[in-house]
Amino acid sequence: MNINWVSWLLWGFVSTLVLTTIEATLQGLGLTRMNIPYLLGTMVTPDRDKANFYGVLLHFLNGWLFSFGYVVLFQVWHLATWWAGVVIGILHGMFLLAVLMPLFPGIHPRMASEQAGPTARRQLEPPGFLGLNYGFRTPVSVLLSHAIYGAILGLFYKVIS
Repeated sequence: MNINWVSWLLWGFVSTLVLTTIEATLQGLGLTRMNIPYLLGTMVTPDRDKANFYGVLLHFLNGWLFSFGYVVLFQVWHLATWWAGVVIGILHGMFLLAVLMPLFPGIHPRMASEQAGPTARRQLEPPGFLGLNYGFRTPVSVLLSHAIYGAILGLFYKVIS
């Protein structure tokens, strides 16, 4: 399989930048309380001020890694279109909400669990099913941002035949 490395690196970065910006904007507008960079950052440091910085770095790394999965699918299908990217993005967002978010309390050293509640060390609120503990609009914001992320990748990534 031939990967268009330059196209992947460029559009993986751009799509991750847009995804992160959309998520931050939706949080800033009060449409969700979820802050994925902050959640990721507090996994590696208890310093809440540094957590955002580390979290943004981790979120970009994750975004680039996930974009590689999209690119592999585009190459296998010999098709990269905005709508294929939207479909993959929605499936990606659904997996994140339904599978990965509920796992956070088990792997996050500073996140309370649904069963045990907060402690002196575990003070972050768990996301709950579909991230609903962060607001009822959270699933919509995650699906929207991931659909746009996928659309950018599908629209601009150049498949190598």
